Amino acid sequence: MTVSEVPEAQGSATSTRWSAPAAAFVAWREGDEQALEELVRTLSPVLWQVARAAGLDRSSAEDVVQTTWLALVRSAASIDSPQSVAGWLCTTARREAWRVGKKARRETATDDEVLSPALPPADGPENDVVLADDRELLLRCLERLNERCRALLRIVAAGPRPDYAEVSRTLGMPVGSIGPTRGRCLEKLRQELALEGGAS
Repeated sequence: MTVSEVPEAQGSATSTRWSAPAAAFVAWREGDEQALEELVRTLSPVLWQVARAAGLDRSSAEDVVQTTWLALVRSAASIDSPQSVAGWLCTTARREAWRVGKKARRETATDDEVLSPALPPADGPENDVVLADDRELLLRCLERLNERCRALLRIVAAGPRPDYAEVSRTLGMPVGSIGPTRGRCLEKLRQELALEGGAS
């Protein structure tokens, strides 16, 4: 049966509009390869509009249309009503466009200039070297301080705010002098770092 031999559906303007695609679909399923070409020629512009309406760029829309036609070839036997082939194709194109659009939004790259301020600093090998150099400089300058300052700064730097009563017992220092002594020791350490050209 050729496209022209398929009786046109009676009824609404909508069914008349889809009669030619339905007839082409029936003819193609019965072996008329040219009927598929007619179906593609008739409905590709519609599928293109469906894909573009989903916000896809030209290349992605072309892929959606091609994937939709491939889906028809694979699923032709499952379409019971030839009158529904146009709706089936539009629905398939809409779903594929949604899938492609969602994937593209997930894969959208963001420029490094936009991300850099929001990201933590990279812990690459060069960062490790800088940290090791800074640590070595700090320890070298710390060793130049007197024993009392070294001990106090090591305790203070070891963790959260230390218990001053415990520091007093450990170092034999009055509780009231721990804060001022710590301030003087930190100032001496800053001076040593400045002499070495380190950070203040």
